[in-house]
Amino acid sequence: MNIYNRFQDHLQSELEAIKSSKLYKDERIIVSPQHAKIKISSGQEVLNFCANNYLGLSDNPELIEAAKAALDARGYGMSSVRFICGTQDLHKALETTIAHFFGMEDAILYASCFDANGGVFEPLLTTEDAVISDALNHASIIDGVRLCKAVRYRYANADIDDLERQLQLAQSQRFRLIVTDGVFSMDGNVAPLDEIYRLATKYDAMIMIDESHSAGVVGQTGRGITELYGLRGKIEIITGTLGKAFGGALGGFTTGKKEIIDLLRQRSRPYLFSNSLAPAIVAAGIKAFELLEQTNDRQDKLHKNTLYFTEKLQKAGFDIKPTQSAICAVMLYDAKLSQEMARMLLDEGIYVTGFYYPVVPKGQARIRVQLSAAHETTHLDQCIEAFVKVGKILYVIK
Repeated sequence: MNIYNRFQDHLQSELEAIKSSKLYKDERIIVSPQHAKIKISSGQEVLNFCANNYLGLSDNPELIEAAKAALDARGYGMSSVRFICGTQDLHKALETTIAHFFGMEDAILYASCFDANGGVFEPLLTTEDAVISDALNHASIIDGVRLCKAVRYRYANADIDDLERQLQLAQSQRFRLIVTDGVFSMDGNVAPLDEIYRLATKYDAMIMIDESHSAGVVGQTGRGITELYGLRGKIEIITGTLGKAFGGALGGFTTGKKEIIDLLRQRSRPYLFSNSLAPAIVAAGIKAFELLEQTNDRQDKLHKNTLYFTEKLQKAGFDIKPTQSAICAVMLYDAKLSQEMARMLLDEGIYVTGFYYPVVPKGQARIRVQLSAAHETTHLDQCIEAFVKVGKILYVIK
């Protein structure tokens, strides 16, 4: 018997179990640019309500032109890591732009925010230190914390009383770092940064925020939750992505105090051992930030769309998590129901995804709707009508 055969049988059994429970994830294939309306491989044109394309920049003509110009001027790829021969002027320009946008001292680029979060803890913290992490933080933060040797504490999602208890327990450690998502991606709620900052000051702790779902979205000018709470430039570390509001391609970053960024350049493994971002992606990223500096129209439209959509769905009787972002979690609780509803909505021309364990806790299945500045009111109305129709068929609403 081939050495793989027994393992193959095991894997096939696991996959069959997933399929028989109707929880197998099929990837729908898009054959058009990312926008409010997309075309999938079946030939069907559908409205996309599950992309992180919050500001509608994924197919923005100015970003595309910036990327094309960089291809001509700086080539296709770098074929190197940053410290060998992988740093162009474009990389430095984008890092400066990101730091300025968030009111920070410096910034460092990564291939993704998963890499940024994976590479931030281990170089900075040792067994003498403590990480105090929100229970609903993104998987990349959880994995990053696992890679470091700091003592780990966890507090219930956005629970300030529990955070204070954990900070009290962590007083015997040398340095303390509180880490939280800015917007929690499955619920859409915003971290209570004002209270976190108060406790950090009281208990001598630093703060790290992952702004992936909040940058470009939250705050009057989209600078994230530090802007929302009037704390821009007062937090030690911010991580984020270019893969959502800022054009939706690739790339992550860490921005923060100068010495922190300096040490990450010396010791952060995903930075030291991963190829540099391609020039076209970097140039388009610079252009995205330039556009946000010029006008607040996209954020204003996004906020208007989100308010309109959530109010209409709540009025129709759907159970929706309170949101302060562009994420609207329509609670269904049952995993199979979430998959069936998503499938029926696709038949109605609405592209959404049902989420269930282990992406969300057991018994907390939902459809996560993500709004975009690319959506027009007619798109929102079509989506709302489809939700009401399917919701009634499946007895989600009356």
